[in-house]
Amino acid sequence: MTAQVLDGKAIAAAYRRDIRKAVQRRVSAGLGPPGLAVVLVGDDAASEVYVNAKARDCRQVGFHSVVERIAANVTQEELEARILALNADPDIHGFLVQLPLPEHIDANRVIDQIDPVKDVDGFHPDNIGRLALRRPALRSCTPMGVMLLLDRTGVDYYGAQATVIGASNHLGRPMGLELLQAGCTVTMTHKFTRDTGAAARQADILISAVGKPGLVQGDWIKPGAVVIDVGITRDERGKLHGDVDFGAAAKAAAWITPVPGGVGPMTRVALLLNTLQAAGEVLDEG
Repeated sequence: MTAQVLDGKAIAAAYRRDIRKAVQRRVSAGLGPPGLAVVLVGDDAASEVYVNAKARDCRQVGFHSVVERIAANVTQEELEARILALNADPDIHGFLVQLPLPEHIDANRVIDQIDPVKDVDGFHPDNIGRLALRRPALRSCTPMGVMLLLDRTGVDYYGAQATVIGASNHLGRPMGLELLQAGCTVTMTHKFTRDTGAAARQADILISAVGKPGLVQGDWIKPGAVVIDVGITRDERGKLHGDVDFGAAAKAAAWITPVPGGVGPMTRVALLLNTLQAAGEVLDEG
């Protein structure tokens, strides 16, 4: 068996076309475009790349886009005041604070200040809690993007065994909740799990979100599984690596995502979809 590759770039491009149509309908009706703001604190190089990509996506679909660059020495109080100002800005339907933040800033306090209806990253406790209670509103972008990819495979979620490797607050945990919501039987593994490989081998849907290159070996893959690689690590040469041994895993899996070009583009699409939703619009696919 040779896995089919889930091309996140191509799928994301199709979603952006549909989003652009929705924006054009909105503007034709006399409403302003959806507004997305990104708050970037400091000069982290990787964050700058991500923020620029998000701004480019906004231009492609016709969103009003604002990037607020704030000095790294900003105080907690100053940053929180800026968050409150964005909460009150009628031209901004959604915004996010690019992570990581400088060490002297309490990121949880910052996220807590975001109005949940504008929390297009899906990180606010209210939005995570709504997902846990099966009442999702704005969903965490990477898990949401993964679900959009899984939908393309035609996988039957009901009763499927899904294993999520990694239990971080922004990736693994909401990913598990998304899969539960879809009807899967979910196993979560983390740094204290005694045999991650055994849990992986049972999975019809295997998702790794750790950031450890080569963690998921070929013999961890159940034949015919769908393998989603959320992990991303940049080596000393600047090359990106996922968690999954792609070549070995592709010999057993039915579907697999590449790194780069798999989950990343879909995370950004989820951000656009959340912003569209926050502006009160519904996507008409196709």
